[in-house]
Amino acid sequence: MKEQKEVIENLEEKTEEGIENVSTEVEDVTKEITEEIGEITENVGEEVAETEEKISEEVEEIKSDVVPEIDNMKKHDAANMLVEKAKVIVDDAEGQLEKCRLLLSDDLKGYEDAKKALKEGGLDTCESLLSQLKYVDDSEETPEEDSVVFEPKEDLEPIRLKDVSSGKFSSFIIALIMGIITFIAMAFFASEKLIDLSKLADSFDIKPIAIFYSKLIGLGENPMFGSIFIAVIVLLIMYLVYKISVSSKASKNLHFAKKQLEEAEVYTAHKGNCKEEMDKVDAHINDAIATLKTYQVLFNEQKGKLQRILHIEGEKEDFTEYHQNSISEMQHTQDLINAVRNFMAKTMSEEGKLSAKSTLFLHSAKNKMQKSIDRHY
Repeated sequence: MKEQKEVIENLEEKTEEGIENVSTEVEDVTKEITEEIGEITENVGEEVAETEEKISEEVEEIKSDVVPEIDNMKKHDAANMLVEKAKVIVDDAEGQLEKCRLLLSDDLKGYEDAKKALKEGGLDTCESLLSQLKYVDDSEETPEEDSVVFEPKEDLEPIRLKDVSSGKFSSFIIALIMGIITFIAMAFFASEKLIDLSKLADSFDIKPIAIFYSKLIGLGENPMFGSIFIAVIVLLIMYLVYKISVSSKASKNLHFAKKQLEEAEVYTAHKGNCKEEMDKVDAHINDAIATLKTYQVLFNEQKGKLQRILHIEGEKEDFTEYHQNSISEMQHTQDLINAVRNFMAKTMSEEGKLSAKSTLFLHSAKNKMQKSIDRHY
């Protein structure tokens, strides 16, 4: 009876010590996570400010390069140059983003391989051994893994840049129509001044009209000079209409090209933000892969310890019947399992951005991993 009382007292003392240690550990982890949140918030704020400043500098640099050039160019040539510049910056942004996507895809495959290796290389075995040892962890339920690790968010439609036409052909057609109208108007005006309109209408002879304009400009009744005068007026009207139409089209093209360039800058800035977020997730995934590989080594070690306990002490009715050092190893193994399971259950992105929860749980898993390593050194 005395020995049983001493054993119970020892168990109570160790249980109290364990509770105190767990409380201290929880406080330490909570403090570290709080500090991590503060650091993340501060870093994100600085990165956003740096990104905005960088984008502004790039936009100003583009404008400073473009404005002096287009001032000394024809409007149509300037419009073509702006369209080409817009295409270049959009293609560059999409090219960089596509490279980032491919890299991220490879890293995600590496992460899935690391998870599979971790489970097959010790994690599943450790969970099975803990079950054989009747160890029950009532602290938390095992979370289910999210099937989606990372899903980029595309909230901006792909931009479709359009080329600008010179408008010369359409302007020529308009000028031709205006030339015909001018000729008809001049013929009609001359016809009103002529006496024998029926004769003119029946014969379709423009000679009387030519003679009329020849006399009008003071060159006598000379149909050749009259015809030349009519042709000059018609061609002059056509030329003016053509030039005005081409100039108007060039002005519209330049305005359209500037607007397209602005849209391309906004689109590029958005893609740049997407790339930065994907770069953060990429770095996070690589960090996670390295962490899972270290956990695989730790679980292999814990697997050997649990197998030793089961082999030497055998299967008990309750895990509290095992030696205190054995219970400590079981608890330590379960803590490692909880830490890595909690991290793997979290999606790495939220709306195309690095998940703050995933970051915090990775930090917690690395913290637990380091403490496990520190036990041996």
